[in-house]
Amino acid sequence: MRIFLTGGRGMVGRNFTEHAAAAQHEILSPTSSELDLLDASAVSAWVAEHKPDVVVHAAGRVGGIQANMREPVAFLTENLDMGRNVVLAARSAGVKRLLNLGSSCMYPRNAPNPLAEQTVLTGELEPTNEGYALAKIMVARLCDYIGREDASLQYRTLIPCNLYGRHDKFDPKHSHLVPAVIHKIHQAKVEGRDTVDIWGSGKVRREFMYSGDLADCMWRALDQFDTLPAYLNVGLGKDLSILDYYHAVARIIGFEGSFVHDLTKPEGMAQKLVDTQRLESWGWRATTSLESGIAQTYQFYLEGLQA
Repeated sequence: MRIFLTGGRGMVGRNFTEHAAAAQHEILSPTSSELDLLDASAVSAWVAEHKPDVVVHAAGRVGGIQANMREPVAFLTENLDMGRNVVLAARSAGVKRLLNLGSSCMYPRNAPNPLAEQTVLTGELEPTNEGYALAKIMVARLCDYIGREDASLQYRTLIPCNLYGRHDKFDPKHSHLVPAVIHKIHQAKVEGRDTVDIWGSGKVRREFMYSGDLADCMWRALDQFDTLPAYLNVGLGKDLSILDYYHAVARIIGFEGSFVHDLTKPEGMAQKLVDTQRLESWGWRATTSLESGIAQTYQFYLEGLQA
């Protein structure tokens, strides 16, 4: 296949292109300087010229609670504009298949866990990342609407749980939980500190999957596209507390200090666990353990420090 991959320099995109299946296909992944996804006319012209067989939309402005709370306008507008431009350009060029990446942030804050695909748009969103969630919901709905208007166009959305892995962002200003914790605990060990701070009680629960596993699921989706539902959760079906992740990272890094809780900081939703019944019926399961995933991610982090 000739695949147009957006976000090829991001964590998901890099894991997608590093997967063994990638060697069998032609992947076109222009950089942001080569193609500005915020420029609708440029995206439309590019897709019309290169005529991909399938589009994989993995680009996005991403970040943790701090980044989402600090820049809600950018998280809403940039993710919406990128998604809209890519999806509509694909439709205009007659691209029959498009794989869109959503987010578990799309689910209502008070939806019962595990979060089932049919509960999207059934309640109020989590305020700390509402802008990002709204953009992801709108792009997923756009894909759905296009299929309703023209059944020959299969535009599907995968909804991954929280991710971490190789090519992640480790700066706490921009990172998600696991890479931020790796950075914090590594710094504490190097500096000889006895304590590391945790936002909140550490009791809220999160589901984090290794990004290499998501890439594997994406490649299976492209191979089995006709079997994909409109929305498909991709996750582990199990979660851990924030404190559990801190302890897991500490074990891998060898940090023997203690943790101090800053109860003035926001924690977000009490739990965010995706329902994997549809995924398991589809025939796929993640295979990377938390310890193995953190170890591989930490090794990548160390390589970056030495570069």
